[in-house]
Amino acid sequence: MGLFDFFKKKEKTVEEKEALDKGLEKTKDTFFSKISKAVIGKSTVDDDVLDELEEILVTSDVGVSTTLKIIERIQARVARDKYLNTSELNGILKEEIQALLEENNSSDFENLASYTNQKPYVIMVVGVNGVGKTTTIGKLAYQLREAGQKVVLGAADTFRAAAVDQIKLWGERVNVRVVSQGMNADPASVAFDTLQSAVANQEDIAIIDTAGRLHNKVGLMNELSKIKNVMNKVVPGAPHEILLVLDASTGQNAIEQCKQFTQATDVNALALTKLDGTAKGGVVIGISDQFKIPVKYIGVGEKMTDLQLFNKKEFVDSLFNT
Repeated sequence: MGLFDFFKKKEKTVEEKEALDKGLEKTKDTFFSKISKAVIGKSTVDDDVLDELEEILVTSDVGVSTTLKIIERIQARVARDKYLNTSELNGILKEEIQALLEENNSSDFENLASYTNQKPYVIMVVGVNGVGKTTTIGKLAYQLREAGQKVVLGAADTFRAAAVDQIKLWGERVNVRVVSQGMNADPASVAFDTLQSAVANQEDIAIIDTAGRLHNKVGLMNELSKIKNVMNKVVPGAPHEILLVLDASTGQNAIEQCKQFTQATDVNALALTKLDGTAKGGVVIGISDQFKIPVKYIGVGEKMTDLQLFNKKEFVDSLFNT
């Protein structure tokens, strides 16, 4: 299987679908139990039901602006159809969320194939500490290597004591090469060396880890810009993908981090981790709607294969598969 084939993957296996369903269990259980309580004793979708639904969506971390869009769509259907039974609410809600996601991003992950004529394909990974950034890099490297790709990792998060060691451990674990200059090295220098060696070794993918400090946005912006400029000198057009990793379990805090990083650099892909450990899976919908940046990966478990390509339809199908 080539890189093109890997990125063109569309349908999940049975195991992947089961992992997705299991990963969204906490969100589903909380979400639908609240909806069930909201419609008890009511036969039609009225203003009271819509008010309850609005509160449920907001507390599920869908976000206020996205919630209002969904409620307005349902209100329009209620006005058009005059009489909507509460038993139809789940189906209507599912349809409107799917429609909203379709409008936000016209393409799913597989359209990344348009970038694959570039070798090495360079991914710069950003995100604050603790969101699962290094784990995401390791799992992505594993899946790409399993797909037949030659992958190299760049340990350019040189300001955190454990970061370099962690990425080295992942390199050993998934059997991919790691370029490192140790802690306190210049991150741009590490990125430069990684890409130079990737070109020399004819490697397919270079994944560059970066520091995730947000306390000084100007400093972060300057640092990320320096890394990007250095990489572009070695591989014109690099990085081809700037992947922001967010922890879904932090809910609205993930949305705030997305704001900060999109202001600091040209993020063009998102990974949302730890969906299996939270009832805040609705944040995927809110982030997709608010930032119009494709969610490309979701983390739904501990296994290597539990970092999944995000597919909007499959995600919503699983969310409503009670």
